[in-house]
Amino acid sequence: MSAHAHSSHAHPADGYAGDVTPETAHEWVQSGAAVLVDVRTDAEREWVGFVPGAVAVAWKQWPSMALNPAFDEAIHAASNGKKLVLLCRSGVRSVAAAKRATELGLEAYNILEGFEGDANDLGHRGATGGWRMRGLPWRQN
Repeated sequence: MSAHAHSSHAHPADGYAGDVTPETAHEWVQSGAAVLVDVRTDAEREWVGFVPGAVAVAWKQWPSMALNPAFDEAIHAASNGKKLVLLCRSGVRSVAAAKRATELGLEAYNILEGFEGDANDLGHRGATGGWRMRGLPWRQN
């Protein structure tokens, strides 16, 4: 395991509260300090897997991938006065969503590597980092 995996702090980021490892995000959620928000589409959570207890607030909608018009209201409701840790597939949409949540006055963090991590040399996800590969709780329907 890499040295930074268990440091429970955020790496500074531009336009939102910071980036955290999947392990740190999980610790924060377990302690009650943060709410995990999955910003992937319903289809992704359904097909690829999901984190039990996470709040689903899609950043973009399947299949058009247009921005979710209900995002602002839903992310506010999800925060419930706590900091937010945002999860997507690989950590791209969650950065955009964290920036938007920050504009709305919320304390929002991006979870590095996302749910599936980056694609490897074969173009497959799930082998190089990510929430799932790091052995954190997840399920499939």
